[in-house]
Amino acid sequence: MRNLIAAALAGTVLMSAGPAFAYKIFVSNEKGNDVTVLDGTSFEVIHTIKVGQRPRGIVTSPDGTKVYVCASDDDTIEVYDTKTYAKVGTLPSGPDPELMVVSPDGTRMYVANEDDNLVTVIDLGTGARVVEIPVGVEPEGMGISPDGNTIVNTSETTNMAHFIDKESQQIVSNVLVDSRPRFAEYKQDSSEIWVSAEIGGTVSVIDNATKEIKHKVTFEIPGLSSETIQPVGVRLTADGSKAYVALGPANRVAVVDGKTYEVLDYLLVGQRVWQLVFSPDGSHLFSTNGISNDISIVNVADDEVIKSVQVGQQPWGVAVADVPVN
Repeated sequence: MRNLIAAALAGTVLMSAGPAFAYKIFVSNEKGNDVTVLDGTSFEVIHTIKVGQRPRGIVTSPDGTKVYVCASDDDTIEVYDTKTYAKVGTLPSGPDPELMVVSPDGTRMYVANEDDNLVTVIDLGTGARVVEIPVGVEPEGMGISPDGNTIVNTSETTNMAHFIDKESQQIVSNVLVDSRPRFAEYKQDSSEIWVSAEIGGTVSVIDNATKEIKHKVTFEIPGLSSETIQPVGVRLTADGSKAYVALGPANRVAVVDGKTYEVLDYLLVGQRVWQLVFSPDGSHLFSTNGISNDISIVNVADDEVIKSVQVGQQPWGVAVADVPVN
């Protein structure tokens, strides 16, 4: 009887814990003008959302209820419900939105407007544009500190990482990096910011206290020319022990030691790997592969590519929402 009771209690715990581990993966397909939705447990496609023209940047709200999509050629950001997939609004993104970040408290969004050399700040409570902040030429990457107090924008042509203060809404520091910076990612302890340079072929590790580059990660893959190794998306594990860097036409994701900056491995994924995101629990990494029209799934524990899944035409961005699958 004791064993039966224990088994019943264990079953109750498992049933109640189940939804907490369920999540969805959202992939923006730049040419298909849609978003592919996948089940985070089975990794199967469960839905396709028709969206605006040329969807690129995609993020979810901190509470997992909404997914935001940059409809770049429509000059707007579309908002969808992550459970019903219904369109629930639009946001005034400014011209040609490419990438955006949401503040950790979910109150504001920061958008890179590639064609207008601006970062647009949006109040997510009212849906109104707060301010437009002038930055360098062709702004692309957007990062935000874990406390939400500092925003980082990368400008592709100016080759800088611009640090913007949340309160003053002004640039407080500029850091010159290598050619065509694409992405900015903070360590969770806020000690460093990693900025990829697509044409420069490097990732600059910037000391957050001094705003100086403390290291440059370089990449070398036997049999591939340096021109094909183009760092774009970057993600760091929660404990900062490892970084993953999407290398574009090299069709690899580099695994980098987060402390020594040594490249540990190159994971072969699909063609023209672009953006990356972790599962909510950090156990898996997903990459979008724009030419092979699929995503690759990496088991983070052993850095093994375990599966690829076909999605839409030219997958670009990827985001996850910690929400039960319908």
